[in-house]
Amino acid sequence: MGGEDARLRAVVSLAQAMAAAHTPRDSWSAAALGARDALGGNFAALSVWERELGRLRVLVNEGERALGEEEFPEDETYPVHQFPEITEFLHERWAGGGEPNAWVETAVAPPEGEAGYCHERVTALRRRGRGCCVVAPIVLHGLAWGELYVARPVGVPVFDAADADFATVLASVVAAGIAQTERLEEVRRLAFTDPLTGLANRRAVDMRLDEAVERHREDGSVVSLVVCDLNGLKRVNDTLGHAVGDRLLERFGSVLSLCGAKLPGALAARLGGDEFCLLAVGPSADDVVAVGEELCLRAEELELGEGVACGVASTGDPIGAVRSARRLFRLADAAQYRAKAARSAKPVVAGRDGAVLALAENPPTPPHDRRRFRGRS
Repeated sequence: MGGEDARLRAVVSLAQAMAAAHTPRDSWSAAALGARDALGGNFAALSVWERELGRLRVLVNEGERALGEEEFPEDETYPVHQFPEITEFLHERWAGGGEPNAWVETAVAPPEGEAGYCHERVTALRRRGRGCCVVAPIVLHGLAWGELYVARPVGVPVFDAADADFATVLASVVAAGIAQTERLEEVRRLAFTDPLTGLANRRAVDMRLDEAVERHREDGSVVSLVVCDLNGLKRVNDTLGHAVGDRLLERFGSVLSLCGAKLPGALAARLGGDEFCLLAVGPSADDVVAVGEELCLRAEELELGEGVACGVASTGDPIGAVRSARRLFRLADAAQYRAKAARSAKPVVAGRDGAVLALAENPPTPPHDRRRFRGRS
């Protein structure tokens, strides 16, 4: 009875840990650690089946890792033909109304040719100092999603049939947790993504810029903002239709993403209408300006539109103290305003154009407030 109570508590603990996860990585770690502890193992891993590539890709390794194993590996993959239970046999079983049951493997190989025997996996157990493992398929939306793997070292009791049954239960809890994480990620993606261009949206920039300015205040990291206004969109919409205008916005969004990729970690976003921006933390002001210059050149080469007006503000330039996201945005916006008024083919840079700082302090009043975002408190 005590053992059943302990396992029930382990299931509840695993479900709670996965429910509390905020990111996919948090969810993967919670799954592996919870299953490892529940089954009394010293190592656990979670892998996903990448059908289109014919492989299992390891998402996380938790516990006593062997040489070469990383917690979040970049490229630890295994050919899927080494896992026939995941890809064929078990799928056929649960497709026919059965359950995707877990199974046990040991470093003491069964006779070659016996069902479930895989020389590569037996060898891997021995090489990593593991005496046994239990493998549980994870089924999501009716399809094999991947597997949960828990191992014990040599010299301790091997997993038995009851452990395999319990691993099957744990895998179903993991599947529910992963499904919840996927739903949350989709909601988050929709909340912070511009639906037309696929770039980040205004809300995402707002949050990231606040974090970036706080980091700048703490450690002096260079924070740079490139604000762009796509010229000629109204003419395209009026003469060729909004569908063509949307294509121009999509095309420029791709150009912005391409240029922004030259700044490690930069966020490319559409603020709304014909306004876009790049937010970079770390690269020098000169590097950001160089990307702005390339952006202007590529925008000029687009088949539609009339180029782009581009303004840059960077804490790496002499722009005074930047204590708020609002100030950096006002400076970048003032630089962009100057670029548009002068029909500049290159970015106007705050701190390098003497009029920008004064313009940021006393912006002109447009006939309608199309930059309310800049003035947020």
